[in-house]
Amino acid sequence: MTAPVRTRSSADLIRAEEPVLAHNYHPLPVVVARAEGSWVEDVEGRRYLDLLAGYSALNFGHRHPALIEAAHAQLDRLTLTSRAFHNDRLAEFAARLAALTGLDMVLPMNTGAEAVESGIKVARKWAYDVKGVPADRATIVVAAENFHGRTTTIVSFSTDETARQGFGPFTPGFRIVPYNDLAALEAAVDETTAAVLIEPIQGEAGVIIPDTGYLAGVRELTRREGCLFIADEIQSGLGRTGRTLAVEHESVVPDVLLLGKALGGGIVPVSAVVARRDVLGVLRPGEHGSTFGGNPLSAAVGTAVVELLETGQFQQRAAELGAVLRGGLSALVGRGVVGFRSRGLWAGVDVDPALGSGREVSERLMREGILVKDTHGSTIRLAPPLTITAGELTQALTALEEVLRA
Repeated sequence: MTAPVRTRSSADLIRAEEPVLAHNYHPLPVVVARAEGSWVEDVEGRRYLDLLAGYSALNFGHRHPALIEAAHAQLDRLTLTSRAFHNDRLAEFAARLAALTGLDMVLPMNTGAEAVESGIKVARKWAYDVKGVPADRATIVVAAENFHGRTTTIVSFSTDETARQGFGPFTPGFRIVPYNDLAALEAAVDETTAAVLIEPIQGEAGVIIPDTGYLAGVRELTRREGCLFIADEIQSGLGRTGRTLAVEHESVVPDVLLLGKALGGGIVPVSAVVARRDVLGVLRPGEHGSTFGGNPLSAAVGTAVVELLETGQFQQRAAELGAVLRGGLSALVGRGVVGFRSRGLWAGVDVDPALGSGREVSERLMREGILVKDTHGSTIRLAPPLTITAGELTQALTALEEVLRA
């Protein structure tokens, strides 16, 4: 990394945000100015190993050379046309993304929440046009403790009161069942059900991994009952778990995939609804859109991301280094860690509450040069870039051990 431009101190910059930024986040007190690979640098020049990776938006690390090159090349040519016109980058992006996922058609959007909202609209339209559900009667079954975004409709089916309180009235049409409970899911599905929308692994809840057979059971149930299986792989997808998609651990192909975060390579927001042709084919001109969705810059970066994943290299790294991560965390159980869940390079780590909250542990790790993020209670999430080395990962685990011991 090049030397940071010395401007104001971290403390000064944090104080400057207070009166002008909405307080919808509670970030750790570090002000990042530079980044490369698995490392970030603050305005004072201190370096930190990034074990959050932008909630999986930085699966390929900060400023991956191939992605930066693709963005630079496209910036010199064309950045935006809107979908009022065609552009020369979008067809290749859509074709390669569809092929990577084993599905047929792509609806390009920008953010993960947009992909979820779009998936909901598509599922309802499919229910009315194809399944024959009476107008305005379609329902979607979701799982408790989910996280799909923070728009008004999405928080309508959240069970997190922090996300919901003060934002009603809420959008109807959703049924909430316990996660990892096929019997409850089956009881909630009826003739009005357009889709079952779930995360193959619940990230915000603490990297909750369902029992073996759950995803296959969801697939079988939705197929039998004539509704769609929508898999939200915005955090779990694109190499994070050691496979291209988390559903691949059970050899499942959903009807609809929701992708985002890593699809933009940490450079631009890119998301997509990827689905069977008969599902996305229900959309007609004017029924849905996005000014920036599918713009040439996003398509160029997204194509470069797909190209990286087509090699299989990053999926293999996540699987191999995931074993290192799992081994290191296993050694800490009973030594400050009361339990953990991991798949690939993704883990939810439950720290003994007597040692501090997740926030307090995150702050201690920050002081040791390791950046992580807390979630509920005393749980922290680890999601390092897939480009991290075994040595860097061991360094982070050693720091965690020392923080817990201290």
